[in-house]
Amino acid sequence: MPKQDMQACIDACIACAKECDACAKNCMGSNPGCANVCIDCARICWDCASSCCRESGCAGEFCKACADICERCAAECEKCGGEQCKRCAEACRRCAEACRQMAA
Repeated sequence: MPKQDMQACIDACIACAKECDACAKNCMGSNPGCANVCIDCARICWDCASSCCRESGCAGEFCKACADICERCAAECEKCGGEQCKRCAEACRRCAEACRQMAA
């Protein structure tokens, strides 16, 4: 996989993790279901970015899992509908796309 594609995936994972952390904080009191999915998504995004940075042999598996969880998080955030949730959903969709390209 070209370094450029790997860096794009790492960048998307980090951006998504940050949006998910912010969304989780925002939704914790009002929508704990959304907050919990965001927390899980942020964790897998950080782990996926780390795996890609290290060029781990497991990076493809992390990318696939990350893409799946990002899609789930995006769907949950779209249901929630707040402004932070919209930004989070967009970041999750971008991350899922980048991770699927890396996992291919």
